[in-house]
Amino acid sequence: MTALLQSLGISSSASGAYSDKWLKGEGAKLISTSPINGERIGEVRSVSDFEYEAIIKTASDTFKEWRMVPAPKRGEIVRQMGEAMRAKKKELGALVTWEMGKISAEGEGEVQEAIDIADFAVGLSRQLYGLTMHSERPGHRMYEQWHPLGPVGVISAFNFPMAVWAWNSMLAAICGNTVIWKPSEHTPFCAIAINQICSEVAAKHGFPGLFSLIVDADGCLGKKMAADCRIPLISATGSTRMGRSVGQVVAGRFGKSILELGGNNAVLIMKDADFNLVIPSILFGAVGTAGQRCTSIRRILVESEVEADLIKRLVSAYSQVKIGDPRENGTLMGPLINERAVEMYKDTIAKIKAAGGKIHCGGNVRTGMASGLYVEPTIVSVPKDFPLMQEEVFAPIVYVVKITGGIDEAIDINNNVPQGLSSAVFTKDIQKAERFLSCCGSDCGIANVNIGTSGAEIGGAFGGEKETGGGRESGSDSWRQYMRRQTCTINYSDKLPLAQGIKFEVN
Repeated sequence: MTALLQSLGISSSASGAYSDKWLKGEGAKLISTSPINGERIGEVRSVSDFEYEAIIKTASDTFKEWRMVPAPKRGEIVRQMGEAMRAKKKELGALVTWEMGKISAEGEGEVQEAIDIADFAVGLSRQLYGLTMHSERPGHRMYEQWHPLGPVGVISAFNFPMAVWAWNSMLAAICGNTVIWKPSEHTPFCAIAINQICSEVAAKHGFPGLFSLIVDADGCLGKKMAADCRIPLISATGSTRMGRSVGQVVAGRFGKSILELGGNNAVLIMKDADFNLVIPSILFGAVGTAGQRCTSIRRILVESEVEADLIKRLVSAYSQVKIGDPRENGTLMGPLINERAVEMYKDTIAKIKAAGGKIHCGGNVRTGMASGLYVEPTIVSVPKDFPLMQEEVFAPIVYVVKITGGIDEAIDINNNVPQGLSSAVFTKDIQKAERFLSCCGSDCGIANVNIGTSGAEIGGAFGGEKETGGGRESGSDSWRQYMRRQTCTINYSDKLPLAQGIKFEVN
């Protein structure tokens, strides 16, 4: 582990305070341990109140200079950040696996997402378009333009300890903003590593304060960021409970927020579905990352004619999932993040049994494994009104619900939860597919046909509705959230026509 940190230029006794340079880290000590085997990774000193103020000042001062750099030149610097991440992809991916517990393919895949969004941002830096409108007044021209906001605050969760920061930061940077990042307290070394790599590139171009880092041991600084009027935008990824608190505080000071929160994602399996697509999609969506993705499949809504066959095939597929050390070849599911997550898994299984849910496989914590954080992926049959399905549980538990009322009933059940992130339907019937995608269909921010709920591409806007928060990160026109719109009117005539035909005579 020490060698891996050294290859990334990090000490196992590190500071979690960065502005234009690494600060001492005068706050509480945070110990990071690997969920793989409980081994200590190192200790990080969190940010003191004094250091917080220094970071805010540096981000604000740097913003005044960075916003003046032409957007295509900002894009060139971001391109070099992408290259720097490419050069350390293997090491960064290994660190994600070690500190978060993802299997190696997912760890490196996450770093690739960070690289991909940097590439996307480079092209976007020449496409920050505004509209030109025709004025109703003679001799006038109207257009809109977009300006940077200022220091952008990013609060991220443990399950994507590098990619979510990159989704926000690469776009915020090409839009002319600086970034202040508070990562999860469970993955501080992942944050330190990728922040340092990108900050070194920025420093070579004279902007060492472009990306700041605030490691927080107890969550207090996240609340402080939300209330800080000097941070015009907070992008927060995590639980609905956290997002509700952040959103209310930011709105109370008339700030902007991007909230990407809980998911309770369903796949609709119609009787004509191709099971060669269905089974691997559910396996990846429900078991991948040990069910700790916001896009993980939580509910399977299947037509009665194929329910038994689906469960039989899924149970067989689940029995082949190798659970264990995520660094080993062939492992498909690693550990949960911590003991609290295991307790939540156990508590949910107990509630399922008490409420009469039928467990087809799984439902147990694996004993005799290195850290005690390994659980079995679980398939449960429940009725459509099963109360526990209203809640998101960050664990590999999936509910199977039998559908007898066709696509319309399946859509109603899909929509009948507080969350609205991702959804999918499997069918060969184009009418059912289009019904699912219509305004009368899925109410989620992501709706797929014949592909699962996970694995969103960076080119599309990512996020959902209802208690998922309504924010959008990554692709499409998400860049607009990191800028402020300005409508401009130029009078190039020698007359001044007033609204509503009003005339003021001046002698």
